[in-house]
Amino acid sequence: MVKKQTTKIQQVIQLIEARIESHEILPGGQLPSLRKLAKSLNFSVSTVLEAYERLVVENKIEVRHGSGYFVKQMPYTNHTIDLSSQYKMQTDPFWIAHQSLIASDDHLKPGCGWLPTSWMPESIVRKSLKELSNKPAKELLTYSTVLGYEPLREVIAQRINYYGTSIHHDQILLTESSTQALDIICRAHLNVGDTILVDDPCYFNFFTLFNLLKLQIIAIPFTPQGPDLNYFKEALKHSPKMYITNSGIHNPTGASLNISTAYKVLKMAEEANVIIIEDDIYSDFEIIPSPRYASLSNFENVIQISSFSKSLSSSFRCGYIAAETQYIKRLTQVKIATNFNCNQLSSVLVHQALKDTQYRRHFEYINQRLSHARAFVIQELKQLEIVPWTIPKNGMFLWCQLPENVSATALTENCRKDHLILAAGTAFSHSKHADQFMRFNVAQSLEPHIFKILKKHIQI
Repeated sequence: MVKKQTTKIQQVIQLIEARIESHEILPGGQLPSLRKLAKSLNFSVSTVLEAYERLVVENKIEVRHGSGYFVKQMPYTNHTIDLSSQYKMQTDPFWIAHQSLIASDDHLKPGCGWLPTSWMPESIVRKSLKELSNKPAKELLTYSTVLGYEPLREVIAQRINYYGTSIHHDQILLTESSTQALDIICRAHLNVGDTILVDDPCYFNFFTLFNLLKLQIIAIPFTPQGPDLNYFKEALKHSPKMYITNSGIHNPTGASLNISTAYKVLKMAEEANVIIIEDDIYSDFEIIPSPRYASLSNFENVIQISSFSKSLSSSFRCGYIAAETQYIKRLTQVKIATNFNCNQLSSVLVHQALKDTQYRRHFEYINQRLSHARAFVIQELKQLEIVPWTIPKNGMFLWCQLPENVSATALTENCRKDHLILAAGTAFSHSKHADQFMRFNVAQSLEPHIFKILKKHIQI
C-alpha cells in the first residue's frame, strides 16, 4: 500500500502542534514569524501562512494584528464523551437510531433503518454535486421561494401523480425532512391533549414526537392488509383529530395496504372528520405499488409527507408535504414561523439526482437485491426459529417473532456486547406482546456472523 505523502502545509501544522503539546510554546506564547519559520524550513511564506490560518480556524492559535500569531490561552483539545449511557433501550425509543449512528465500523447493524452505504446511489450523487457547481448564483446563494425550489416541486408532483392523482406543484411544500413535515402538521392542526391514532407497531420516532407535543395516542393494531378495521372504528369514538400511517411500505412490518381496507378506512375517517397523514418515505422501494390514501381520495382529508433520506442520501436533508391548497396555506405559515425557509442547496441537489436517467435503473437493481436479501435472511432466521410475521413484497424490513421465552429486550442488550445492533419490538410498540418481536433490515443482515451471534444468545 502506498503511503500518502504529507504536504508542506501539513508538515508546518504538525510541527506547531508538536511544539504546543510538548509545551515548547506555552499558552499565550508567540509563534515564530512567518518569514523566520519559512526560512528555517526552506518553505515559502505563503505555505506557512496557510498552515497558521488553518490552526486559527481550528481554534488552536490566534492572530493579534500588528503583533503576530500566538497560542490560545485555552487551546482546543479534542476529547470524547460517552453518550451511550444516556439512552436506555427499555425506555428510550431513540436507542436504536443512537446505537446505529455511534457504532464503529466493526459493528453489525441489522436493526438500523437505512441501506448500507455501498447500496446508495453514490455515482448519481457525485454527478449531481458536480452539476450543482454550474448552477446560477441565485440557486446557490439565495433563499428559496416560500413553498421551496419550484423545479423539485414539479418533479415531486409528477411522481405523486403516477399513482392516479392530479396534484399541482403549488400544493407541495418543501421541508427539511419528513419528521419536520410531521411536526409542522401537528403544530398547525393539533393542540395539547388532542387524540391521534397511530399503527401498532409503528415507526418509533412517532411516539417521541407525539409525547413531546403532549398528545393522547391510541394505537391501532396493524394487520398484513392494513389497520384493524374493528379497532379503527372503536377508536373513532374518542374523537381523534388525525391518523398517522405508512401505506406504501409499512415500518416496521414491511406490510402493504390492501385496497379494500384503504377504502373502508377512508370512508370512516371522512365521516369522523379525521385527517389521514400518509408517510410515503419508502415509495422508491416498491416493485408493485400499493394503494395510497392520497390517490384514492385525491387528497381530500389526506396529507402526504415524505423525504429522500432513505433512497438518495441522509447527508442532505430534504422532505415535503403534499396536500390540498387549504392545508398548504396554513402549513406554510407554520413553516415560516418555525424555520423560515428550507435548504435551497439540498433541494437543487435532490432535483438534479431525481431527473438523472440512472436513478430509476438504480432502484430497479436495488429492489432486486432486496428481494434476494429477503429470501436469504428469512431462510437464515428460520433455522433460529425466528419467524416473519408476514412476508413483505417490497422494502428492507422483516417484522419477526422470536422463539417462545426469548425476550427481544434482553437479546438486544446481550448482542450489543458482541457488536451487534438489533431493533427490539418494544421500541415500535407498547403492546404486551412487543417484547416477542424484532425488526430486521435485510440489506444490513447479509453477514453470516450475525446469525452466529444470534444463535449464541438464543441457544437454539
